[in-house]
Amino acid sequence: MTQAPQPPVRPLRPAQRATRGLLLTLAVISIYAGLTMQTDHLDWGVAVTSFWHNLQLMIAHPHLGQDTWPALWQAFTNTIALALLTTLLGAVIAFFLALATARPFAPRLLALAMRSLMAVIRAIPTILWVLVYATVIGLGNEAAVVGLTFHSVAYLTKAFAEAMETVPPAKLAALRATGCGFWLTVRHALWPEVRASLLSWTFIRFEINFTNAVAVGAAAGTGGIGYNLFMASAFNFDFQEVGLIVYLLLAFAIGLELIAIRMRRHLAH
Repeated sequence: MTQAPQPPVRPLRPAQRATRGLLLTLAVISIYAGLTMQTDHLDWGVAVTSFWHNLQLMIAHPHLGQDTWPALWQAFTNTIALALLTTLLGAVIAFFLALATARPFAPRLLALAMRSLMAVIRAIPTILWVLVYATVIGLGNEAAVVGLTFHSVAYLTKAFAEAMETVPPAKLAALRATGCGFWLTVRHALWPEVRASLLSWTFIRFEINFTNAVAVGAAAGTGGIGYNLFMASAFNFDFQEVGLIVYLLLAFAIGLELIAIRMRRHLAH
């Protein structure tokens, strides 16, 4: 009985090899940290009991603590405003930078340089950009706005450029053949084709920026609901208020997801 021919084994792509190497490195580090961790003075029974008690307070008994409802709503509104402002600023700037990044509209060397620059900016986490700008202009909303906007521009430039590259070249060539200039081509050939995609990417970035705004408020002390969450957990050890804030964030995230679903349905028609 003849055996069925085996499919050829395909060599791993560089990205796959890098991903597997990173996962293997993280696994080795985790195992080494677990084996070398000093647990002589750790009472596992007390630790597990305390963890379960605090978790019950957070989930089953959310309640106001040091803060008041007006203070929490003000902080929550500030976080939403920070996410919205940085997303809108990032989207506007990224649209024009994407025109210098998309291959149908930019020279090859310029597009390559822009892609490389945006990749470097995206590789650095948002919180680090906020801290970098905080050293220059000080901790506060200004550093948060600049840092979040900076990373949003790099993220949306890549997304917008890839959307622009899906425009049929024949449509662009037809308009250029009629004598349309660059901005007329953008207005009549590019914008109608990509506006739904750009809107979708902008909304996705708003969701990311909201999460980043919470993290920035907690880690960099720039205010907002993240700062209240940090103070309730790390300073006041008020796990009931931590649970309340977590439920507020969860409710807002669910609301964003429902809006995103309706938006995708609307854009699909």
